Amino acid sequence: MKPKHLIISALLLLFAHCFINAQPVKDNGKLSVQGAFMVNENGEPTVLRGVSYGWHNWWPRFYNKESVKWLAEDWKCTVVRAAMGVGPKGSYIDKKAWSKEKIEAVINGAIEAGIYVIIDWHSHEIHQDEAVSFFSEMAEKYGDYPNVIYEIFNEPVHDSWEDVKAYSIEVIKAIREKDPDNIILVGCPHWDQDIHLVADDPITGFNNLMYTVHFYAATHKKELRDRGDYAIKKGIPIFVSESAAMKANGDGELDYKSWDKWIDWMEKNKISWITWSIADKNESCSMLKKSASDTGSWGENDLKESGIETRNRLRSFAD
Repeated sequence: MKPKHLIISALLLLFAHCFINAQPVKDNGKLSVQGAFMVNENGEPTVLRGVSYGWHNWWPRFYNKESVKWLAEDWKCTVVRAAMGVGPKGSYIDKKAWSKEKIEAVINGAIEAGIYVIIDWHSHEIHQDEAVSFFSEMAEKYGDYPNVIYEIFNEPVHDSWEDVKAYSIEVIKAIREKDPDNIILVGCPHWDQDIHLVADDPITGFNNLMYTVHFYAATHKKELRDRGDYAIKKGIPIFVSESAAMKANGDGELDYKSWDKWIDWMEKNKISWITWSIADKNESCSMLKKSASDTGSWGENDLKESGIETRNRLRSFAD
């Protein structure tokens, strides 16, 4: 018989190994929507937490499977968001093949790492024909993977909810022809602030839809959370697919008090959340410094304040 202390040590090592190699997709399986909640295969409310890459057309160097692996293992992300830029020069509209190559590097990295991934149509304007074509292709290629979540409109700016709703229905139809059940995230007008309009007139006839809210904690406070509460009471499932602690322009000091209120609100309501962004732009919401390598293995000296604090918060939930 083995000594008791050796058995205990072996069990502790086994637990540590399982924790280090935890794979959210293996643990939760295919996600779906029940009422106002995202749930796992067992019907249990599930919260994903992670980060968004910056626009792929401006920060393509981070779009690789190695950086995804680092975010999964070191930052303890359970989801990453691949933000495919649509609109500016050099983005998807005029560099389709290259853009898909970059996005698919992150998608494949997430599948390999066992975490979830959001395929984000990172646009501020409607490009319906292009979106239908792109998401039809992505759904056919990745629809059988439980890892995949589709975000079909990043931040509608000037469009009405009627316009966004009509656009969204056409893109949803294209996805559902190839992928009947992976979750689809739908944006709402004015940088994803008008969730109350969605609550009064949601899309019907499709399953597993959620609606996005974006906040920047130094700008958006109780008024936007009140809109979220209104939507939740009406059974609207919310996913915060972009957020950060500074002002809405992505710069300035971090408002920790407001940020923590937002995190408390999201956790209380079992709302998944993504922090912006994996990029090295000269602004406080870009979490990396120029010294950061393309492929992860970032030390604290490679991280800006927002990167350090985002990593700390993500790791605290994993712990």
